[in-house]
Amino acid sequence: MRRPLRRDDRGSALVELTWLSIILLVPLIWIVMSVFEVQRGAFATSAAARAAGRAYALAPDDATGEARARAAVAQVLADQGVEGQTADVEFSCRAPGDNCHVGTSVITVRVDSRVDLPFSPEILGRQAATFALDASHTVPIGQYVESSDAGDDEEPGR
Repeated sequence: MRRPLRRDDRGSALVELTWLSIILLVPLIWIVMSVFEVQRGAFATSAAARAAGRAYALAPDDATGEARARAAVAQVLADQGVEGQTADVEFSCRAPGDNCHVGTSVITVRVDSRVDLPFSPEILGRQAATFALDASHTVPIGQYVESSDAGDDEEPGR
């Protein structure tokens, strides 16, 4: 009488562990890399908004401030090492007149940006694997800044 052959299970745990490691580890590494990429983009966007607000506030007039703020955003994004990250910059100003660089003005700079997730396939399209980021920074010009609109008629000491 012949006994049925039993399969030997020795070594199958190693094969199963290897396959499970590959199946679980690859998505986990992609998720971690994506989180790091989004975090880096968020830091860059926040720093760009802060730098743009400062550049706008320190400029002598609104046109120069806008140009300097846009240049500051581009420089900060490049300094953060985020390749291909572009940003839209919007400015708003609460001022007593048309000039944002007078006494009690408050300037708000908003930066909208996107980060591409790593290793995204082209077949999904460019917008499918992006993460939208935005940041804003508000800068009060200061109530002790000399205003060119007020007191032009009077000379000090008279």
